[in-house]
Amino acid sequence: MAEQAGVFQVRAVRKYVGISPQKVRRVIDQVRGKHVDDALALLRFMPQGAAAPVAKLIRSAVANAEENFGLNRDDLWIAEITADQGPTRRWRRFGARGRFKPIARRSSHVTVVLEEWLAE
Repeated sequence: MAEQAGVFQVRAVRKYVGISPQKVRRVIDQVRGKHVDDALALLRFMPQGAAAPVAKLIRSAVANAEENFGLNRDDLWIAEITADQGPTRRWRRFGARGRFKPIARRSSHVTVVLEEWLAE
């Protein structure tokens, strides 16, 4: 939790998500800058596989804000959300003539920062 000029920020991180960062970024670009309830409603109906881990991370950040810092859920919005590359597992599939086909199984680390909406 960081406080910058009276604005509270709550941060949550989910590591080693078994989906490539490129696929996760397609989902998080849709919810960046939205109110948390609007973002969760949008994620509920997205067909991408990355929508479920991202929604779980946002729910976790909201729970942290409510329980640990006493912030109101209605005042929270997604200030930052990023998907960085995690470790890549190298795998192989055997091919014809004694060769093998390399497969890179990528993972990602997703970070979300919620801020309190200050109505002035």
